[in-house]
Amino acid sequence: MAKIAQYSLKCALLVVAVACAGNVLAQDMTKVAPKNTRVLLDNDQVRVIEVSTKPGDKLPMHSHPANVVYFVTGGKTKTVTVDGKTTETEHKAGDTVWSEAITHSNENIGSTPTKALVIELKTAK
Repeated sequence: MAKIAQYSLKCALLVVAVACAGNVLAQDMTKVAPKNTRVLLDNDQVRVIEVSTKPGDKLPMHSHPANVVYFVTGGKTKTVTVDGKTTETEHKAGDTVWSEAITHSNENIGSTPTKALVIELKTAK
């Protein structure tokens, strides 16, 4: 009977660990990087977030629904996705990009501060 209880406890702990891992991966950018983000608009259709980084700033792993990013200033960014894929991109002021839902981290690897607007699309209810 003790072995069954031990096995049940191990299974329960595994379920909790998996559930918590999912929550860690799906963190809100404004929660994990409050010093770098400011919500400008949040309604039932969109959320607009201003993101400002200094050279060397890192935004921890976070998630977005489908979104559009408008680069107010140019800069160079390193992005790491949840599966470990790393990309480096350089954008100019005025560049605009579309992204499907994503979980990633970002780092300003350039020599200048950057500012972007992230427009997250919400599912119509």
